Amino acid sequence: SEYWRRNLRLMSVLLAIWALVSFGAGILFVDLLNQIVVLGFPLGFWFAQQGSILVFVILIAVYVWRMDKLDAEFGIDEYEEEVH
Repeated sequence: SEYWRRNLRLMSVLLAIWALVSFGAGILFVDLLNQIVVLGFPLGFWFAQQGSILVFVILIAVYVWRMDKLDAEFGIDEYEEEVH
């Protein structure tokens, strides 16, 4: 259905961003990023230690926000009471 297609697309985009940040910034581009120093720490080191985790938390917040909008668009209410 359209709902699941859009949900999977959103998850794919967010996971690709996280992979790029964690693997790319923390491993592949670390030497290039280490030339930039932020608050006394090389930027590549920061991404490898904390940046990818921070980006992951932000992506979770973005996912929740976008899914709330998608649920509202499709009339899905997670707080509906169960009928027994």
